[in-house]
Amino acid sequence: MKAVIPAAGWGVRFLPLTKEQPKEMLPVIDKPVIQYVVEEAVRAGIEDIMIITGRHKRTIEDHFDRSFELEAVLNNGNRQEHLQKIKDLCELANLHFIRQKEPRGLADAVYQARQHVGDQPFAVMLGDTIHVSEVPVVGQLMDVHARTGLSVIAAERVPVDKVKDYGVLDAVSIGERLYEVRDLVEKPRPEEAPSDLCIAGTYVLTPAIFDCIRHIEPGHNGELQLTDALRLLREREGLLAWEFIGRRYDIGDIPGWIRSQFELALKHPVYGKELRSFLRDLNQREGLF
Repeated sequence: MKAVIPAAGWGVRFLPLTKEQPKEMLPVIDKPVIQYVVEEAVRAGIEDIMIITGRHKRTIEDHFDRSFELEAVLNNGNRQEHLQKIKDLCELANLHFIRQKEPRGLADAVYQARQHVGDQPFAVMLGDTIHVSEVPVVGQLMDVHARTGLSVIAAERVPVDKVKDYGVLDAVSIGERLYEVRDLVEKPRPEEAPSDLCIAGTYVLTPAIFDCIRHIEPGHNGELQLTDALRLLREREGLLAWEFIGRRYDIGDIPGWIRSQFELALKHPVYGKELRSFLRDLNQREGLF
């Protein structure tokens, strides 16, 4: 199975930080967000990945490309551990890049991959979401698709006051963690939300999604919404949701980025102990907590 990673957005909620720096390249501990996404795909057995970028996202391509000058510096300095890390990074997967010519929404970004994907099911993984799970979340969706043949959305439950920030599912349980989707509602008011089960930004889709995208109308800001295409796909083929096993870190805004940094750093095998010690000392001095 191939994976598509949409990474063409402007990252407006991070401005001015993202004026020249792609949101997907924001660091989380010691690597950019999008590297976590690529590594999850690879752990799930996906070797062919297309990243949808824009004209301001060249650094994403550079990050996964060879840097012969840096490699020479590290080699001459006998810094073999660092040298091996950047060599491994360049060999993670077969990466392809295509630009979304204008910002026309998530559905349009996915549509750019239609020729690369062809007539096979494929994964969509947002470039600003990190998962921590024993079995990769995208791999869990691949297993569901293999059993059912249907498109499947990763879903998670969120607090009621947060549903306004998500696409929300009207779904009925058909098995442990598995749901049949009856409708999708984009960012409803809490009192109008059909449930607290929300779209979590990872999908395995059949190629029928491309024709669905062709038949939807632009919505807010003239963008093509993937939620609208998924609603049409549900009518044509059926659609499932899987309440995934694991922890999701949403790097969609600055508070989410900061929380993810802290939580992942505290769990880090190298930096966690030092950070916990620092926070204890800081609290004793400043009484912050």
